[in-house]
Amino acid sequence: MLTHILVPTDFTEKSEKAMDIAVRMALQDGSRLTLLHVIEIIEDTEGKEFEDFYEKLGKRAQKKMQRMLEPFKEHALEIRQEILYGNRVTEIVKYAGGNAVDLIVLSSHKIDPSSMGQGWGTISYKVGVLAPCPVMMIK
Repeated sequence: MLTHILVPTDFTEKSEKAMDIAVRMALQDGSRLTLLHVIEIIEDTEGKEFEDFYEKLGKRAQKKMQRMLEPFKEHALEIRQEILYGNRVTEIVKYAGGNAVDLIVLSSHKIDPSSMGQGWGTISYKVGVLAPCPVMMIK
């Protein structure tokens, strides 16, 4: 039985599909959900330098999360919202490991069979390999 499902989002339509599937799973198991957005930071910069910039991105992400959760308000689910700053893959994997996440549900992409060597460096692939728990990729 799942108790905690993590749904990383980039606010795309595919992420909304992943959220819909995660909600349906949580309703069956009585799991709690966490909707997570990671704001990628610019490497080798001081925090103060871009503080206003990241604050604006955080506020915008919060509004987008609220809109993304609108369709699920009628469900009796605990859905937590988290916004983190850093490397997307690192923060998703770290969050899952530190918060007793049983399953990560995230959007992915289709691999073109004619160029199978490309696309392996994506966030979803890296999370799938590095996560401390099972990962469900939604296409």
